[in-house]
Amino acid sequence: MSGLLNAMEGFAVIGIVILTGYVAARMRIGGPQAQKVLNHFSFFISSPCLMFATLSKQELDVIFHPSIIVAFTSALAVAVIFFVLNRIFFHMNAANATVGCLNSMYLNSNNIGLPVAKYILGNPGLVAPILVMQQALFTPIALTALDISTSGKASAKKILTQPLHQPLLIGSLGGILISWISSRVGTFVVPNWLFDPIEMIGESAVPMILMAFGMSLRGSSPVAERKQEREATFTVVFLKNVIMPVIAFLIAYFCMGFRGTVLYGCVVLAALPCGQNVYNYAARYNVGMQFARNGILFSTLSSPIIIAIVAVLLG
Repeated sequence: MSGLLNAMEGFAVIGIVILTGYVAARMRIGGPQAQKVLNHFSFFISSPCLMFATLSKQELDVIFHPSIIVAFTSALAVAVIFFVLNRIFFHMNAANATVGCLNSMYLNSNNIGLPVAKYILGNPGLVAPILVMQQALFTPIALTALDISTSGKASAKKILTQPLHQPLLIGSLGGILISWISSRVGTFVVPNWLFDPIEMIGESAVPMILMAFGMSLRGSSPVAERKQEREATFTVVFLKNVIMPVIAFLIAYFCMGFRGTVLYGCVVLAALPCGQNVYNYAARYNVGMQFARNGILFSTLSSPIIIAIVAVLLG
């Protein structure tokens, strides 16, 4: 029970930071461009540094743990489900549909995933495979789709080179490369005078994303006004918080043969709420921002309940 309570503290922490951003917006601190500045700085500078610092210190067998298969297939499954539902019921354009897929599949692996992995699962390194999967695979694909759908250009050259223009992917791959080199030579190869400022800058990513998210809540309705948008929002929340953990359990138990702590970890991590990065990406391309914000908000509110149920059933 103490582990579960400690994990819930992770939700309280991010709630306070989001509230800080909301209060700052109410007090007009930073001016009308503060939210945009925080989003852009995090996207281009802080988040890549965070990914580099996190992954470069992880062992390769942790980064590429077999549980990544469960995370990948369950995330892909709910994204496909939303894509099909959108074609049948919601009829969103490509950019907003991409945001919906991200809302359904993208895990908050940093500011909630890390405390959950630490306090419930006892190993914060368990989120490393999710970080790799999301930043090295899902994020560049989604951002490429957003870039093409908003710019209207879809040349083969643009599709192939777009991932090379994504700071998050570059930071992630750089961290994996350093981890591999360090494992080969037997010591961490980046000197402290270089690694420490990168890590320091990276530590600012999550607070900036959360405060920018809080700023976006000022003057907005917590639920979209149009019925179709409300239905889409609650659909992505249900897919993320309920269907994805169920799929993760089925794959982990019946396909991968996981039992005990590994099985428990796969299901708990699949029950994490949608990551605030999705709003950061939507804001970067100025599409589906309200849709992304509402999905993250309600996913974050309902996730503790789902995680508590998983802890009771499997813990």
